[in-house]
Amino acid sequence: MEWRVRTYSKGRRRGLTAISALLGGVLVLSACSDGGGDNPKGSGEATGKSQADVDAAAAKDASKAKIAIAPKDGATNVGLNSATTVTVSDGTLTKVEMKSSEGAAVAGKISADGKSWKPEGALKRSTKYALSATAKDADGREAHENASFTTVSPENSFVGSFTPEDGQKVGVGMPVSINFNKPIKDKKAVQSAITVTSSSGQEVVGHWFNAQRLDFRPEQYWQANSTVTLKMKLDGVQGAPGVVGVQDRTATFQIGRSQVSVVDAKTKKMTVKRDGQVVKTIPISAGSPATPTYNGQMVISEKFKETRMNGATVGFTDDDGKGEYDIKDVPHAMRLSTSGTFIHGNYWGDDSIFGSVNTSHGCVGLNDAKGANDPGQPAAWFFDSSLIGDVVTVVNSPDKTIKPDNGLNGWNMNWAEWKAGSAV
Repeated sequence: MEWRVRTYSKGRRRGLTAISALLGGVLVLSACSDGGGDNPKGSGEATGKSQADVDAAAAKDASKAKIAIAPKDGATNVGLNSATTVTVSDGTLTKVEMKSSEGAAVAGKISADGKSWKPEGALKRSTKYALSATAKDADGREAHENASFTTVSPENSFVGSFTPEDGQKVGVGMPVSINFNKPIKDKKAVQSAITVTSSSGQEVVGHWFNAQRLDFRPEQYWQANSTVTLKMKLDGVQGAPGVVGVQDRTATFQIGRSQVSVVDAKTKKMTVKRDGQVVKTIPISAGSPATPTYNGQMVISEKFKETRMNGATVGFTDDDGKGEYDIKDVPHAMRLSTSGTFIHGNYWGDDSIFGSVNTSHGCVGLNDAKGANDPGQPAAWFFDSSLIGDVVTVVNSPDKTIKPDNGLNGWNMNWAEWKAGSAV
């Protein structure tokens, strides 16, 4: 038998050497969780330390700064005003960046002590935001934290529109009236997040007329020349299942001089009192016997130098369905009820009716001139002398007392009934 010895070329030996090295590398990599990860030179030589030892060493060298981001990563239905904050303990914030999913940067400010950050304005609804924060501890070691979240959608949020407007000067009868765009189920939670205070120190109580309207007033009219402050801290407050508030508002309004006018439907005169003193008596024409004026305390809620009044809009129609009246330029009109009661100028009636005959469809008419440009007319004087929020009280009319929720007329409810409608 002949024996043959196989020889390898130099190139062949190099290939085998490369394969051996590659396999050796695989073995080293597969063993990284069990050995030489602590080797500072990365030579792959085992040190005998476990991964737990390695992790402990890394943690020991980590920054002590602890960053907290609210809301939590992945949160949904986040509020628009005060829900987003970044805070740090055992360190100071050095950089915070926040962007919408469209890439728009959100302006924010780190506090003077470096311990917190918050956006400078309200966020947008139905928008996803990403937030990244960096902080340093006393030794200059950095810590990082990231989070993303989505703000509440219009379908999952509610807002409250309120009257009077911020900064407005109003009469002593003006309540704070808030109308919510969605029905409120948890009235206690919502009312607890709203406060109304007066510089006069008067007790102010809220009353729910329905699931979407909440009014505030004191027992008696506001004190003249006082300041009333409304605070709405509704951001994140759940008003109904899955529906949260998004407002964080503060508004103030000024109470002017006290003006309360009394319309006597029987004597057909109106007495105007300012700060308790009679300043003028004006002949009027109230609602006719067939369509009398409501009795009760009514608050002026709107003022129009001229406006159209069509009977069809308030149920006064003829056999053809047309309005029994349609006057396109009623002068000096001031609304007293939601249902259409006004105190206004009347230029189409004879001068003789004022102070002698009730002729209207339920409004209170004062003598006036067409065009609303004659300041000498009684209606013009009263219009110029009145503020939104002034009170006009009607007495001695054959009609019933106006309902408290028909306009801003909660004064027609006694204090015990009013307080019984509070949810707190």
